[in-house]
Amino acid sequence: MTSGRVVLLLTTPRVAPGLLAWPAWELLRSADRVLTGDPHHSQLPAIAAAGVAVETLDQPDAPLAVARTLLDAARAGRTLVWLTADDGDPGLADALGQLLAGQAEAGVPDLPELEVLPGSYDLPGSRLLDLLSVMDQLRDRCPWVKQQDHRSLVRYLIEEAYETVEAIETGDRTHLREELGDLLFQVVFHARLAEEHAESPWAIDDVAGDLVEKLVRRNPHVFGEATPADVAEIENVWDQLKLAEKRRTSAVEGVPLGLPGLTLAEKLLGRTSRAGLDLPLPRVEPLPDQPTAEQLGEALFGLVNAAREAGLDPEQALRDACRRYIAAVHAAESGSGSGS
Repeated sequence: MTSGRVVLLLTTPRVAPGLLAWPAWELLRSADRVLTGDPHHSQLPAIAAAGVAVETLDQPDAPLAVARTLLDAARAGRTLVWLTADDGDPGLADALGQLLAGQAEAGVPDLPELEVLPGSYDLPGSRLLDLLSVMDQLRDRCPWVKQQDHRSLVRYLIEEAYETVEAIETGDRTHLREELGDLLFQVVFHARLAEEHAESPWAIDDVAGDLVEKLVRRNPHVFGEATPADVAEIENVWDQLKLAEKRRTSAVEGVPLGLPGLTLAEKLLGRTSRAGLDLPLPRVEPLPDQPTAEQLGEALFGLVNAAREAGLDPEQALRDACRRYIAAVHAAESGSGSGS
């Protein structure tokens, strides 16, 4: 008697139905029987349209019973295909392996062969589709999410951005991965809200499409014929293209005044420098014992310019100084506590 085959056909719900690898289609068309435990499997309509009959086995939560059914059905040289559910049917492969091992040890002849065939693969970025699905469900069913709008989410967007910065500056890569996810959720949330706009809706695909077009347009040295001499020229081309696109008449137009003070100053200085504007800047000099607000502001502006000339980020430098101060406070508190 010729041994049969049990083939676990793995697919992903993150590609369009019917987009299976050619070995998967060859297997489906040549199999003696095709079964699944998921009557709502995403590939069923496409497989049925191709003329392949799929039987539904009503034991999805009993992997050992399913495994026994599959092995028995594959006797007499038949090829049996199990179309795995979107969650991969956890436990089924182990149950099949255990049964085959037990039957082999018992001397059962002509045991079926067990194979695993990936029929479709997740493409890079495919888990973003899961995120969009989760976002839709939250918007439809979560009372808190239902109450939110663009304005109410601003505080969370700012918080997540700063928490991402914190993860970067502390070098905690696990924390960074988590915070990037939280920041991405904010982007997806705002895009989901925008879909509901009554007059001019747009969605996450529009956001991504606009970004792709902008990146291609503003990087002619990558996607065009431009050959910049250095990074400074790349930045200058970017600024010039941005000025032309947004029809701005000033190098500092469009700089958001809501930025933190040091970042705002650095942004303004960077814009004017790349635009070739030679403006008088305050010098870094000692402050009087009782400085005015204007004197303090000029001194801080001068320090930001000194940081730029040294290739430093003043905002990050100040945050690092704050961390050192926090460490010193903890050390002082620890010393005070141990001596009491």
